[in-house]
Parts: sequence; C-alpha cells; structure tokens
Amino acid sequence: MTAKEAQAFVGDAMCHVNILQVETDWKYPIAKTPDLILFDLHFEDIVKFGYGEWIVGSVYYDGKDGIPLAIIIPAVLVPMLLFIAVSVYCYRRKSQQAEREYEKVKHQLENLEESVRDRCKKEFTDLMIEMEDHTSDLSEARIPFLDYKTYTDRNFFLPSKDGAMNDAMITEKLQIPEARKAIVFQALNQFSNLLNSKTFLINFIHTLESRPDFNARSRGYFASLLTVALHEKDSLLITRSGEPLYKLFKALKHQVEKGPVDAKMKKAKYTLNDTGLLGDDVEYSVLTLQVLVHGEGPDVTPVKVLNCDTISQVKEKIIDQVYRNLPYSQRPKVESVALEWRPGSTGQILSDLDLTSQKEGRWKRLNTLAHYNVRDNATLVLSRVLHTQSFHQNQDNYEEKNALLEDDNTFHLVRPADEIDEVKSKRGSMKDKGMTKAITEIYLTRLLSVKGTLQQFVDDFFRSVLCSSSAVPPAVKYFFDFLDEQALKHDNVDEETLHIWKTNSLPLRYWVNILRNPHFIFDVHVTEVVEASLHVISQTFMDACTKTEHKLSRESPSNKLLYAKEISTYKKMVDE
Repeated sequence: MTAKEAQAFVGDAMCHVNILQVETDWKYPIAKTPDLILFDLHFEDIVKFGYGEWIVGSVYYDGKDGIPLAIIIPAVLVPMLLFIAVSVYCYRRKSQQAEREYEKVKHQLENLEESVRDRCKKEFTDLMIEMEDHTSDLSEARIPFLDYKTYTDRNFFLPSKDGAMNDAMITEKLQIPEARKAIVFQALNQFSNLLNSKTFLINFIHTLESRPDFNARSRGYFASLLTVALHEKDSLLITRSGEPLYKLFKALKHQVEKGPVDAKMKKAKYTLNDTGLLGDDVEYSVLTLQVLVHGEGPDVTPVKVLNCDTISQVKEKIIDQVYRNLPYSQRPKVESVALEWRPGSTGQILSDLDLTSQKEGRWKRLNTLAHYNVRDNATLVLSRVLHTQSFHQNQDNYEEKNALLEDDNTFHLVRPADEIDEVKSKRGSMKDKGMTKAITEIYLTRLLSVKGTLQQFVDDFFRSVLCSSSAVPPAVKYFFDFLDEQALKHDNVDEETLHIWKTNSLPLRYWVNILRNPHFIFDVHVTEVVEASLHVISQTFMDACTKTEHKLSRESPSNKLLYAKEISTYKKMVDE
C-alpha cells in the first residue's frame, strides 16, 4: 500500500482504542517512487489502560507485487504522445487545407474582379464606339423631343383607360354651338388675363380650397391646368439635361439588347435589376443581317441581331436601325411589317409561331432565327402589310391558321419553373439539363458589368441635373427662396425638414418621374426590360436625395448594394 494509505490505517486503529500505542515494524520498501512507496507492514499493538499493559498481538500485511515502472511509463506516455502527435498532425493538416482554400477563394475573387474589370472596359469601349455611330450627328434638333402639347399631356395629366386624352380642357375640343363660339372665346381670353393678376389668382385658389369637394385629385388636376396656363413654352426645365438623359436611355437600351432577352418573362442577361436578371446560361451568337426594305430602293442596311431573338425582336431591331432618324411615332410598328428570308429562289415568311414551332407537351417555343437556321450575312426583306392581311397570306392552309389561333402556352428562352409539364414531372422523366434552374445569385456579377459599362452615362445625367454651378431656372430659384423664407418664419423648422421640402418638390416630384419614363419627354418606346433598369437608377437618385444614412449589410437588396459607393458622392451634389 502507499504511505498515505498506511498512515490512514494507523489513524483508524487509534480511533477505535482510547489509549493506543502502536509500534510498527516498517520493512524495507519493495519499490519507491516520489508518489508511491510499497511496504511489507508489521504492526505490534500494545494496549495500556491505567497501570495495566496488554499485548494484543501482531498484525502482518504483506505488500502486493506492483507493476514495474519500466512498463508503467511507456504504457502511459506512449499513448499520450501518440494522441498529441495525431492531434497536432490533424490540426496542421486542417490549417493548411483551410489556408489553401482561402488562397484559392482569394485567387478566384481576384480573377473574378479582374474579369469583371476587363469586361467592363471592353464593353464600355465597344459601347462608346457604337454610341458614337448613333450620336455623331446628334444635336438639339436631332433629339426626338415630344412636341410641347404631348409633353404637357404626359407629364401633368393622367390618360384615360384607353390611353387617350379625352378631357376638353386638355384637347381644346370644346363642343360649342356656332352661335356662341365668339362669346365663349372672348370670355376665355378675359379669364386668361385675370390669371395673370396675382390678387385674383390668390382669391381664386382660396375660393376653390374652401369647397369641401375639392379633394387631392382635384387639387392636382387644377394645379396641372394652372401650370400649363402660366407656363412659358420657351422656358422648359428639360433643355440642359435632355441630351444626357437621351444618351443614357440609348446606351442602356443598346446594352440590354446586346444579350439575350426573354420575350415572355421580360428578363435579360444584361440588366441593372436583379429581379429582371435572366438566371440561365443561354447559348447565342451575334448575326449581321443584310436587310432590304421592300419598295424603298435597293440599299441594304446591315443590322446586328442575336440568333436567339424571336422574329418580333428581330423586327424591332431592324426598324430601330433602318428608321433610326425618325421618331418612334413615325416608324412602322412591328405588327405592320412582314419579314421574309430568301435563302434561295423562294422566300419564307418568318413569324413567332407557325406549324414548324417546337412543341414540348402542351408548350410551344417561340420561333427564333436559330430555329429557322438563318446564318450570318443572310439577306432578309422587310415589307409593309395591311392590318387586315395575315402575315401568313401565302399559307392558306386551314389547319395552320387554326393552330396559330389556339390559346397555347408559349415560352421563349426559359420555361417558367412553376409551369413544368405535370405528366412528365409525375413520371420523373424530366431530367434534362435545360429544365434545371440555376441559382440566380451566381449571375449577379453581370449587374456589376452593366453598371460599370453605363457608369459614365449615369454620372453625366446626375451632374446635368444636380450641378450647382449651372444657372438655376428662375421658377426653381423663386420657389426655393420661398421655402427658405418659410423656414425662417417658423422657428421650429429644422434643416432636415427644409431639405425634404426642396427634394420632394423638384428632384423627387419631377426628375424621378422623368428618369423612369423617358417617353414623357422623348418620342421613344421604353420596353419593360429597359424600364426595370431605369427604375434602379431612379431609386439611386431617390436615395441620394435623403438625409438618412442607409446601413448596408449582406441582406440588403442587390440594387442598393450596386451603387453603394456612388451614393455619398451623389448626396453631396444634392446638398450643394
């Protein structure tokens, strides 16, 4: 036993006898270590009580045979050292693996950043060259500004459900008997003169505001009428920023159409809006078509298109190029023209749907140039047709006409994920790669590419609107001074409230509306895909007009993160 155990045993023996004298014969130890001593123990107990003394007897404990130290040490230390060695090896291996993974990811990010930078530089260079072709002869007279009346109609008044302006106060088409026309026009001229009187105008407005039925919609309508009545035609607010806005619109439209655009889902490969991002890899190639316009001479116009474009998309691009010097309202519409391909002696009318359209169950894919096997440098003829004529006037087959009139589900590039054929889905046979939906987030780098390509155009427009060194229109100067006076008059108006007054009245009320709707100023057509990207730029403009600092995180929308670096610069421009 150990020395401590022996002492404990002796202590227990003394506790059981009142007066105990123990004589212990300690034998030589069998083995001795700093913590372990093995003895043969021999106790001879003598009990003394008063003057009496009795020998109880001898107790002998034979020490047990211990394990040799030469075995104990290796048995304990070897597994311990082995465990430590394995732990260190595993740790170093994991550490090295993690370091290699970090370096790999870092290298990938660097390559990705370099790739995005090179792509932006290349695409920006290509865009500038192509934009130079479009805008080399661009001047104030060549920008397709709307006429003044159309401009005021679209900016100040809401159209009816059919898109037409039917209000007599706007159209000036008054239903007046011939006998009363002279009197009515004389009264209108006198009323116009009264509106130029400040006293009359103030009393007129106060009278209208006192009426209980003069609601918010009526106030806006009256304010629009009053603005148009008092507005000078030669002092339009859009004159300085017209060209930068038009160039931004054209550059954005051109960049969007450089890549595939799904005609049904309204999503594009190149866009600024993450919700409008085409989340699939679509194989495509660029084709240059030689277009001949029927009845307009022998001149051939080269037009760049994609082989994955639908026939309607091809027509739009051809019309944009052939009639680029005409405003949109004066160009032929897609539904009023036919496109014919002449690969040989006979021609073939191309259309989005016909009997050759590919069918996938109850679905039909819209026809593309690739579907018709149209090659690069192919010659196509664009001809105008009457609205009453069918595009398939040369194909009188009754069965074909009925097939085109069927209410089929159609798709272009990507079939909607929630519209997969039910029968095949139940059988589990829908395993082709084309139906596997990619994760949209892996394509978000395309947003950076488009943003970098268009950045100069966005900056030019923002500077044209917010540059403080330019002359301010008198109406804006007068109104802002009026707001400053009101802020001084009311002591409880802080700087942020005054800032909100000014930004709400001009940048957010006017410029955001114009930026989202370029067709309010220009005679152009804004597609849904282009409009989605313009919405991102207008949202950036709105964020720049606020005093609130937006804290960005990984959960922030991609559209917010896209222009996060530029927001601080734009905010300074707004403040100035």
